[in-house]
Amino acid sequence: MKSLLFPAIAGMLTAMSGAALADTAVSAVTDLNVRAGPGPQYPVIGVLAAGQSATLNGCIENSKWCTIAEAGGQGWVYSDYVTADFGGSRVVLTQRRSAVAVVSPPDDIGNYSTDYTGAIISSDPVVGDFPAPPAAVRTYVDTHRLDPVYLDGEVVTGATLPDTVELREIPDYNYRYVYVNGQRALIDPQTRRIMYVVR
Repeated sequence: MKSLLFPAIAGMLTAMSGAALADTAVSAVTDLNVRAGPGPQYPVIGVLAAGQSATLNGCIENSKWCTIAEAGGQGWVYSDYVTADFGGSRVVLTQRRSAVAVVSPPDDIGNYSTDYTGAIISSDPVVGDFPAPPAAVRTYVDTHRLDPVYLDGEVVTGATLPDTVELREIPDYNYRYVYVNGQRALIDPQTRRIMYVVR
């Protein structure tokens, strides 16, 4: 997995308010999409690899979307999969929202729908590396595109999709696939867990 490298996006961050935790090191608990804005409809502009650090700028009030800076660029991540040091312990940001600085959403957030058809259920990442799918599977998923489904949350290995999301078969392969939040993902049909994100 490549390290996080994404271009700077001018005007994305706005002034922070309060004396809460900001400009502090955070790290991803799994390979995590970095998006151009605070929501799954915004394009993916990079990946914060599992264990990789970035600088937290703050989170939107009453939201799980937080903005980070790394490698000269800025982007948005979903706080269920980001940890910070709180009193000597690594804690998921979502669990300590009151200690995180508040930032304003970007001006264009109104241009993106937040009418989700359900929510991705956050969970621990899949333990161990799932082997990359065979080339034939990647080709099949690439050539048999589906309309994306937008769910509240982020596409990461280990998360679970709701029953409302239709999974599509892949010939001669144990897993199904779906386009969720603009990402292609391979799903275990028994557990509905995301096993692999096709990047």
